[in-house]
Amino acid sequence: MINVTKPFLPPREEYETYIRGIWDRNWLTNNGPLVRELEEKLTDYTEVDHLLYVGNGTIALQLAIKALGLHGEVITTPFSYVATSSSLVWENCVPVYADIDPDTFNIDPNSIQERITPETTAILATHVYGIPCDVEAIERIAKAHNLKVIYDAAHAFGVKYKGRSLFSYGDIATTSFHATKLFHTIEGGAVMCSSDEIRDKLFFMRNFGHNGPEVFADIGVNGKNSEFHAAMGLVNLKYIDHIIEDRKKASEAYDQALNDLNISRPTLPENTDYNYAYYPIVFESEEILLKVIDEMNRHEISPRRYFYPNLDTLPYVEKASIPTADSVAVRVLCLPLFTGIEQREIEQIVACIRTVLT
Repeated sequence: MINVTKPFLPPREEYETYIRGIWDRNWLTNNGPLVRELEEKLTDYTEVDHLLYVGNGTIALQLAIKALGLHGEVITTPFSYVATSSSLVWENCVPVYADIDPDTFNIDPNSIQERITPETTAILATHVYGIPCDVEAIERIAKAHNLKVIYDAAHAFGVKYKGRSLFSYGDIATTSFHATKLFHTIEGGAVMCSSDEIRDKLFFMRNFGHNGPEVFADIGVNGKNSEFHAAMGLVNLKYIDHIIEDRKKASEAYDQALNDLNISRPTLPENTDYNYAYYPIVFESEEILLKVIDEMNRHEISPRRYFYPNLDTLPYVEKASIPTADSVAVRVLCLPLFTGIEQREIEQIVACIRTVLT
């Protein structure tokens, strides 16, 4: 079986070294030394001002929304994972869906502009597949209308745009360190910001609002993570450059093998240092896509329709007019891509596509 992804696992003995230290200290959670070490190293690696390690990428979004005091309407993308929208609804905000750019598949700034009302308080955009949003245009719109900006950067670990980490854009950026991600801590996530005030608010909110054993600075939840998860992150961080390079080589192998077929790919903006987190391709029609999936499944290959369906089809939100997103969502397919994927596996995957298209 070739799955769409496979978690990277470091040498077991390196992880066990950290585990022995946890056993010796008997400090398992509650902002332990490994959590603090991971935060420090991730802050340095990503070149952001503030980074807080949390339980997962969804709680990161919920904390961001709460810390910025969002309410009313939040303009967001329909082409993302469900957590981008469900976090807004969970925090009593109303998702308003803008259409996506036909080249990058990210939220379209022109469509954002069209959907601003007196009830709009923020923009929540996703760097889809780790491809940078039009951050300059979004910043201009936000400043003109006094809106907050959150970036769901779950796919964007290690990506730089114009020399800056994608994590450094917006009022708050969030990410996921789930096992399927490029960099993972088994389960986990982070919130990043440049404001000292927002950082302090997030710090308290992450731990029930505690400002000492018997003092509470703010409302909070249990957004903490454990020493065991931090240990995995510390080991995996040593291999991140290798992980990105390996995925780059696999992506280039796909590029070469697919370049004569009638498929398209999202466009990477200039001045982007990419992380090769995903390999999405777009077919002419959903009919062709479904035939390709059937052919792959017959050969025990599992690609993923990512993202499908659009989020405006969720039962707890309003349907939107988003023709570009509607067109892309039914035709896009993410091919298997993971550290260590073999050339013969790529050839098997491409052979299935060729069987349908040629």
